[in-house]
Amino acid sequence: MEKVGFIGLGIMGKPMALNLIKAGYTVLILETSAAAKEVAAAGAKEYKTSKALAHDSDVVITMLPDSPEVETVVLGKDGVIEGIRPGSIFVDMSTIAPATAKKIYNAFQEKKVEALDAPVSGGQVGAESGTISIMVGGSQDAFDKVLPLFNVMGKSAVLIGDAGAGQTTKACNQIIVGMTIQAVAEAFALAKKADVNLEKMREALLGGFAQSRILDLHGQRIIDDNFKPGFKVKLHRKDMNIALQAGKEFSVPLQGSAQVAANMDALIAQGKGELDHSALYVLLAELAAI
Repeated sequence: MEKVGFIGLGIMGKPMALNLIKAGYTVLILETSAAAKEVAAAGAKEYKTSKALAHDSDVVITMLPDSPEVETVVLGKDGVIEGIRPGSIFVDMSTIAPATAKKIYNAFQEKKVEALDAPVSGGQVGAESGTISIMVGGSQDAFDKVLPLFNVMGKSAVLIGDAGAGQTTKACNQIIVGMTIQAVAEAFALAKKADVNLEKMREALLGGFAQSRILDLHGQRIIDDNFKPGFKVKLHRKDMNIALQAGKEFSVPLQGSAQVAANMDALIAQGKGELDHSALYVLLAELAAI
């Protein structure tokens, strides 16, 4: 597993690929990527097509925005599945629909290739520092072979279950993250309107039962009025849609998730979909005339 093809050099993917290069792996990338020059300068090898990249890789990792992009790159013309060799492993670290993950898994099974769905949590900061959490669906054997790569990119990797289990777990993660950001945004909006010192409030709350990483990081973002994206509203809205679809599939009512998704819709309608998801506070501040 020394040659790692990496497709998707965005906010998360670029630092993940760079961490693999720093760890001594040979990383293969697409020359068409916007970040290709920077990653190539760090030592990556450039390829023209996903097919050619996959053929020369022991492991192929994708880190793309949504299900359609993953399907196109993997199953489309000159895609990964056309070039990947039997015995190789495919790992999708994007956040996509569990049903799509299962479809891709089955397609690779016909090629005698193991596939893992391995979405992550931890945002840009986690990707850069190599401390993301990785939720994995697939076989134990494939997981064990790829674990050294996971240990370079993240602080924890857990095999949840069969194909699709990683994506279902990520949907649950995004529910918790989205609703917690909503809670922090509401609390800070109320405190701001009541003329309470936000820095002192954050300090006090971090010492009690309300303590959380989201309160710590996004509470500070709100105080600093800094909504430069670590994870964009529009991407979290996509993830909430995946969760809501899963809720419908299994007849689980997700009222809180639906409300958070609606607030994200409102931000996107206002042209703020590129902001960090902590910008849920911005919407509340406008509604409260803060």
